[in-house]
Amino acid sequence: MHTLEQLRSGALAGIRRLDLSADLTELPPDVFDLADTLEVLNLSGNRLSRLPPDLGRLHRLKIVFCSDNAFTHLPEVLGDCAALQVVGFKANRIAHVPASALPPALRWLVLTDNAIAQLPAALGERPALQKLMLAGNQLRNLPPSRAGAQRLELVRLAANRLPDVPGWLTELPRLAWLALAGNPLGWNLPPLSPLATVPWGQLQLGALLGEGASGHIYRVERQHGATAEALALKLFKGAVTSDGLPEHERAACLAAGQHPALCTPSAELCDHPQGASGLLLPLIPPSRSNLAGPPSLDSCTRDVYPSGWRLDAHAAVRLAQTVAQAVAHLHRCGVLHGDLYAHNVLCNPANGDALLSDFGAATRLPADQPALSRALQALEVRALGCLLEELAAHALAGPGVDALARLGQLCQHPQPGQRPTVAEVCDDLQALL
Repeated sequence: MHTLEQLRSGALAGIRRLDLSADLTELPPDVFDLADTLEVLNLSGNRLSRLPPDLGRLHRLKIVFCSDNAFTHLPEVLGDCAALQVVGFKANRIAHVPASALPPALRWLVLTDNAIAQLPAALGERPALQKLMLAGNQLRNLPPSRAGAQRLELVRLAANRLPDVPGWLTELPRLAWLALAGNPLGWNLPPLSPLATVPWGQLQLGALLGEGASGHIYRVERQHGATAEALALKLFKGAVTSDGLPEHERAACLAAGQHPALCTPSAELCDHPQGASGLLLPLIPPSRSNLAGPPSLDSCTRDVYPSGWRLDAHAAVRLAQTVAQAVAHLHRCGVLHGDLYAHNVLCNPANGDALLSDFGAATRLPADQPALSRALQALEVRALGCLLEELAAHALAGPGVDALARLGQLCQHPQPGQRPTVAEVCDDLQALL
């Protein structure tokens, strides 16, 4: 974080990114001294409820973050920022989104955890829009105007009040990552079989292994008499995340059950002293790591791989087959993963061993609406196609790589109904192996 003293003294002259959290109620006028260089303005964690009417003077501004503030509407002045592409106003009190607040170059809009009941039709008239994050609001419908939103790839609509899924949503040519859980859709969902429970008193808490949007993951030892079992414990934060609510993640995990290529829980935590909920998961061996890093502000919807990273051709095809089998299992169980990305694949690139993890954006599909389920699954086939394409691009030359790339393209057909099913993709990948 930068400080007000640095800003006012001129010590930040020439910077491209400003991170300022200082209990602000107004934007300091000194920020405009940075107008010729400033591209990223992060004002999260203040008490702001408005932005200055001349914000457009920051003519190079591409990214604005104002999460955890006191805004009740999305500021109209954002629409005056011609270069602005990323707008993040998570966890405010926003109830109104004026059409004029949407900048013309908008690529990525984050309005998670607010009080929005309606969106302007102009949202469908932003041709660059790729990422739309609206979980934890009060939306009862989506604007029908979508002619200009053909590049939309990721949509988070969990924990809203949508009574149905608009037909046009499943027809978008590039949509691949969708979260819908926690809406009153009236779907017939099969009952869930409960997990075994493990009391907190049987666990010895170890090192923090990682942190995601929905919780912290710890190494734990579970005592079985004189023996101990090493496991991972995911303790949920209990708050709305960019993907949805923890209880929906838990339900999707239960519906998914066990599969060799899935990282799903074996038991549920009980008797936590603070009442926290948690899931016990297998401990991932150190030989496996995330296949890639999550999307960056520049890549928006595509994962970021290490520069120059390569893997063997056979390992690439085997990894693709393993992930496809995991997704096919999920679809048979009526689960849409919603976040099928390389950064959620834990793998050993030397041999293609892989586990698909993180069900934070997962949606349980209706048992009594097969046509809708197939349409939603076709969106996830596009996500799988992106992964196959990436694996082919990073594979060393060898048998099956060109076919892997072609299959990735087939999975990304602009008409969702023309894409293969995941089961068909599994068959094609098995033939390559």
